[in-house]
Amino acid sequence: MRHWLVKSEPGEYSIHDLEAEKQAVWDGVRNYQARNFLKAMNEGDLVLFYHSNAKPPGVVGLARVARAVVPDPTQFDPESKYYDPKSTRENPRWITVELLHLETFPRMVPIDELRAHFGPDELWLLRRGNRLSVMPVPETVFNRIVALARSA
Repeated sequence: MRHWLVKSEPGEYSIHDLEAEKQAVWDGVRNYQARNFLKAMNEGDLVLFYHSNAKPPGVVGLARVARAVVPDPTQFDPESKYYDPKSTRENPRWITVELLHLETFPRMVPIDELRAHFGPDELWLLRRGNRLSVMPVPETVFNRIVALARSA
């Protein structure tokens, strides 16, 4: 099992949206490196949910990959801002996953607290210039973040 972090602007899609839906396709990723990370995810992998572009941004919940290697449906929809006319159902360019909500943490772990506990070599989120919406997280770092989020 691998561990991941996904970022979402809470105004677009929040942990509360995932909690309400219980399971959802993680669609709209249009960065090739992030897409490759999505392709590397397997059913059962654990995922930290991060609210970006928030005040403050931070880790807010936990999900599990319920389905892996799912063609992103938005690439086929001409009305979607994520439409890709070069993608076909026979050869989709954009692959994603379905996430299952596991937990909304009792408290957010804000970015400043993450910086206080981890370095950019441990947590890609903290690397200067990193704008990826999906990234791997080492298991030990993942477990420490979950412990911080569950602490009072």
